Amino acid sequence: MFIVSPSTVWNRGALETRQVPRRIFGRVMLIPRRGFPVRLVWRMIFEAQILRFLAVLAPFVVAMLIWPQSAIAIAQAPILMIVAILFVESNVLRVPKERRAQIIDRAEADRGLDLLQVRGRAILTKIAARRQMTEGVLHLVVEQSDMAYISPLTFVSVQAEAGPEVIRLSRQEEALIRKGLFGPPLTERRLLKINLSENVFLRDVTLDMRGVSAHARLAALAS
Repeated sequence: MFIVSPSTVWNRGALETRQVPRRIFGRVMLIPRRGFPVRLVWRMIFEAQILRFLAVLAPFVVAMLIWPQSAIAIAQAPILMIVAILFVESNVLRVPKERRAQIIDRAEADRGLDLLQVRGRAILTKIAARRQMTEGVLHLVVEQSDMAYISPLTFVSVQAEAGPEVIRLSRQEEALIRKGLFGPPLTERRLLKINLSENVFLRDVTLDMRGVSAHARLAALAS
């Protein structure tokens, strides 16, 4: 999980938005700023489509080096290269769309999404209480990569309709998200299965400040 905030990326301009929820996958490449394991950085780099295409085409380049007499013939086989790219993208990295509905039981998926809403609203309530926010609408945006057969990659951000903007989070707020969002029975992998089954990869949990009671604010502060 990568918590997206102006304080966690170098290229802050990539977070500018005219509406919420702000989508990231397939639109911008984020550059992590601090404290992220190499594994996460490489997983984010793997999201770059052009790099995946180059990796698939690498065997063709190797073949041309090994058999230079066949280099022209290999280079003139673009259809084979396209087929290789499509096969890897659709069957090696992803679950074919016609098989996605059977990935997870419908009732189990509904329970997972309900739990995501409950946990997300609890997190937003605590953030709003600590910031003493009394109006406006906050969004906890949870977006995942659709690649199923490698480690899940999840971008989580808090976005405000006022602005609109992706909110700068404190270290304490980041820790709150890490502790409270995922965990059995709803893990990143389980959410990915749900998203694959519905072909929906962005989940938006909203909280209107006007609907947060004084009791809920006190409870959030106390916790």
